[in-house]
Amino acid sequence: MFSQLTISAIALSLLALSSCTNAGVIDKRQIAQPIMNGINFPDPSVIRVTSGWHLFSTNAWSTPSNGSVPAPQVQPAGSKLIHVQRAFTSDWKTFTYLPGVDALPSLPSWAIAVNPRVWAPDVVRLDDGTFVMYYSVAMKNFPRKHCLSYATAKTITEPFVDNSTAPFICPDPMTQGGAIDVAGYTDETRTGSRYIVYKVDGNAIGHGGNCGNTVAPIVPTPIMLQQVGPDGVTLIGSPVQILTNIPSDGPYVEAPALTYMNGRYVLFFSSKCYTTPGYDVQYAIADRITGPYVRSGTLFATGVQGMVAPGSMDVAINGERAIWHGNFGGGRAAYVASLKLENGVVTATF
Repeated sequence: MFSQLTISAIALSLLALSSCTNAGVIDKRQIAQPIMNGINFPDPSVIRVTSGWHLFSTNAWSTPSNGSVPAPQVQPAGSKLIHVQRAFTSDWKTFTYLPGVDALPSLPSWAIAVNPRVWAPDVVRLDDGTFVMYYSVAMKNFPRKHCLSYATAKTITEPFVDNSTAPFICPDPMTQGGAIDVAGYTDETRTGSRYIVYKVDGNAIGHGGNCGNTVAPIVPTPIMLQQVGPDGVTLIGSPVQILTNIPSDGPYVEAPALTYMNGRYVLFFSSKCYTTPGYDVQYAIADRITGPYVRSGTLFATGVQGMVAPGSMDVAINGERAIWHGNFGGGRAAYVASLKLENGVVTATF
């Protein structure tokens, strides 16, 4: 067992620096441990229902021996492609991976069939008790670009179904790059309105370099806020840009997750390139849901708690629980913590 460790965003940067400059190794009690024995579970999301916490993740090959192998690597013998991985915990202590279970077994007709690259699913519960899963997938017409879609289910444990004939949201793939990393948020504390946030995938049309977008001219990768109706999918008004990439972000900002903590809206996001050690989790704070959002710190970075390239965070219950991935054992394993906001600083307790 590990002791409780509370780390401020300021202390995180100092820890990361000291891990690089000090000769000593971080004490093992300070090293965060991934859940589910470090199984590959990238871009994780979480939703709580009466039975417990349900976790969802980006596509992977599922094998009897290895459980989860990153896609789109060469298909391992005896494996099958799982579009959306699943896991479960009843107590936020013991997490169970569900091998071979696909939360989204079939894709819509407009999605590419071979190597569809189903990324970053996020599930919300509607007022009538049914569920909507948002996700991104590569398209037949633009195989190298993603756009957003959604699937529905009456219960959290049954397969989700997507009957769409066209993408849900799709910024022009040729001029804007499409979209990825969609996540839902309900403003329960103030208005009760529903929203989604997503990334316009500008680096998909970038000019090269890390993650396709560190060679000038750098293409914008804005994070957008879109209000939706009670059904979670009817668009209300036009999307609002609430953040975009700046030079220190490297190729992009991505993986937005919106929450409300201690009277402020907090937008978590990742920057730099997910294939490099620079990948991180940052946050920006606003008094209104539409912004302006002020960048306020880095929550996780390589070297903090022994993690490598932590990113793609999701939050639930106004920050009470958080989940993200970090490089581990040839894949990207999931980590969890609890968050709180005090005096403009987010802290994480492992």
